[in-house]
Amino acid sequence: MSHCDILAFGAHPDDAELGVGGQLHKAAKRGFRVVIADLTRGEMGTRGTPEERAVEAAQAAELLGVSARINAGLPDAGLADSPEQREAVIRIIREHRPRTILAPMKPDRHPDHEAAHDLIRSANFYSGLAKVDTGQPPYRAPALYFYYAYFTGDAPPAFVVDVSGHFDQKLSALRAYRSQLFNPERDEPQTFVSTEEFWEDIATRALFWGARIGVRYGEPLYHFGPVGLELPLGLEGL
Repeated sequence: MSHCDILAFGAHPDDAELGVGGQLHKAAKRGFRVVIADLTRGEMGTRGTPEERAVEAAQAAELLGVSARINAGLPDAGLADSPEQREAVIRIIREHRPRTILAPMKPDRHPDHEAAHDLIRSANFYSGLAKVDTGQPPYRAPALYFYYAYFTGDAPPAFVVDVSGHFDQKLSALRAYRSQLFNPERDEPQTFVSTEEFWEDIATRALFWGARIGVRYGEPLYHFGPVGLELPLGLEGL
């Protein structure tokens, strides 16, 4: 059993980088133990192969400086909040015992992102129940936040994280996904995420959220219910 500070789940390789890549690099650079858990290998993707994506995911993780990256091997285009898949996610949570979980938010245009949202919320809850037996001690992450990989939704975020000093590294990690994102050298069918417009929108969204908090680049996080603080923001060091 190992302990980590942040466990970032993605439905597919590249989801975590798209949604919270700047935050993951920022946390890793500050010495926090960060783990990325991809639920699927992305085997249903129109472009590339699962083997390519595995190499790309490993390269992206290295660029972000995270401590580990794992893959649950659940079915791409078949994610569901089922007992079998929930047990797989519970095992990951109990193995890594994170202080904070980051997971996909919904609504989202991709059904797998919505399914991942429900699956991880349920798994984190049931992971804390002693009678859910996986042969591991029960554990529930005390903090659970959500991100959008590329759709921002209508609800306001709980807060926005300043990633101004880490956005270039986020882009470097995303460039590792040469088979999936914008790459004019690959002659394959275009998808929503492989267009030049989608690539440019990554910066546009980060600029938008950064402007909302008075910084260059930002990444929003969502939460159900109020977020508890010791003191109002700006007074933490007093």
